[in-house]
Amino acid sequence: MNKAISTLMTSASNTISTAVLRAVPLLASLPDDQMRVLTAVVNRRSVPRGTTVLAAGDPTDSLYIVIAGRLKVMMSDAEGKEVILSILVEGEFFGEMGLIDDNPRSASVVSIERCELLAISKRDFKRCLEENFEMAMAVMRGLVRRLRDADRKIGSLALLDVYGRVARLLIDLSEMVEGQRIVTRKIAKQDIAKMIGASREMVSRVMKDLQKGGFIEMRGAKILLRDTIVLPD
Repeated sequence: MNKAISTLMTSASNTISTAVLRAVPLLASLPDDQMRVLTAVVNRRSVPRGTTVLAAGDPTDSLYIVIAGRLKVMMSDAEGKEVILSILVEGEFFGEMGLIDDNPRSASVVSIERCELLAISKRDFKRCLEENFEMAMAVMRGLVRRLRDADRKIGSLALLDVYGRVARLLIDLSEMVEGQRIVTRKIAKQDIAKMIGASREMVSRVMKDLQKGGFIEMRGAKILLRDTIVLPD
């Protein structure tokens, strides 16, 4: 673990209740005996906004599960240009790839806001996979989902213009709320730009045009998507 995170993250409790773990989709299938063992070894940590939880190139040590807050998975080049690969929210996990193939971290993960995380050591993670088929399948499904997301992003970058990429991203970030598709969490235009490979100025222009065209409606920090914005598969 990098030094920054070891100093900024603090353990909220040495023991996590089984109720907290049972609420995590990845761990929900564990039998009671494994769950009790896990409560003694998992660490709960509070992460301030703007903290680098993982840095690309770091050795692998733990699996992390998000129980509150948001984080961004990102890569950067030697000149400091950044690309955001995805946004992680409550219930999602990260850091599993390096634990499986024993390679260094391939991307950095930075908290967008204050977060609560659970950390499971490499040894305990592998033991859980060996002893629980459903958890292993959940990890596999997570990896497949990320591969499909990567395929969609590559397709968007290659086949859609900036308008299409912004629309696709908004659709992907949205959720159904009382029959309406809404982006419920605020996302900065700069972060949108880094996710779709465009400038912040272009993203601002596209968002204004989408509003004027009646494709989206701004409701404070939320964005309501009209049916007309939906793109064909």
